[in-house]
Amino acid sequence: MRIASVGHAVFAAVLVGIGILGLVRNDLVQGWGGVPRDLSVHGWLPWLNAVVCLICGLGLFWRRTAAPAARVLLVYFLLWFVLFKLSYIVVSPGVEGNYENAAETAVVVAGAWVLYAWFATDSDRRWLGFATGDSGVRIARVFYALAMIAFGLAHFFYLDLTAPLVPAWLPWHVGWAYFFGCTYVAAGVAMLIGVYARLATVLSTVQMGLFTLLVWVPLVAAGVARTSQVGEFIVSCILTAAGWVVADSWRGVPWLIVGGRGFANRGKTGEAAGATISESGRRTP
Repeated sequence: MRIASVGHAVFAAVLVGIGILGLVRNDLVQGWGGVPRDLSVHGWLPWLNAVVCLICGLGLFWRRTAAPAARVLLVYFLLWFVLFKLSYIVVSPGVEGNYENAAETAVVVAGAWVLYAWFATDSDRRWLGFATGDSGVRIARVFYALAMIAFGLAHFFYLDLTAPLVPAWLPWHVGWAYFFGCTYVAAGVAMLIGVYARLATVLSTVQMGLFTLLVWVPLVAAGVARTSQVGEFIVSCILTAAGWVVADSWRGVPWLIVGGRGFANRGKTGEAAGATISESGRRTP
């Protein structure tokens, strides 16, 4: 077994959980929605999604299977993003909700892309060099940064839905909704321009994690969560896990670095992961 980072392990574990849940419920997790009801493959698509998440999630835990598992996940999530999320933006570019839905998948794509960039084999680097190594990690970070901006804007556009989610014991629900919307947007912009990018990535991931713990965990633990809220809990878990992977890609980079050079630096974790996972499963220099 070879774990490149804590985020890697958490991401893989959440995928396994989603896969098991999908097989038991024979239903798509809410974040994997967007599939037209009249689509003929909708009947077996939940099973496909569950199997991909389960098998690839397990595959990420082992050195010999980490690279192909990350490759399959990246292709799968990218296809889902283009077919079932980006298509809605093309059809209705003025609906902010379409961007938020696409952003959820974009975060998962970012997490999978970081792992693929780390674990890429020699053949991957030869045929898809732009998607591996430093350049692959940079692309993943762009996906993640744009998603944070979409999340932030959704707080403003759907304030009537966001404010009630603030825990009852906290005052100023509307104020917190505006505040977190601003922090998401600020984090996304910071990552794009390379200003305190590592700090912005970590804080945005912590923010998603706190949302999971403070909003969804109490509802699920109390057994009062509706089906849609359970789906939101699962989505929040995978978003936090994927964000954790992206945050781990900054290890070795100073927290307060300013400038594009910092944005391009993949950090020591990426180097270590790339050095320990090879196509044959043996340790390489």
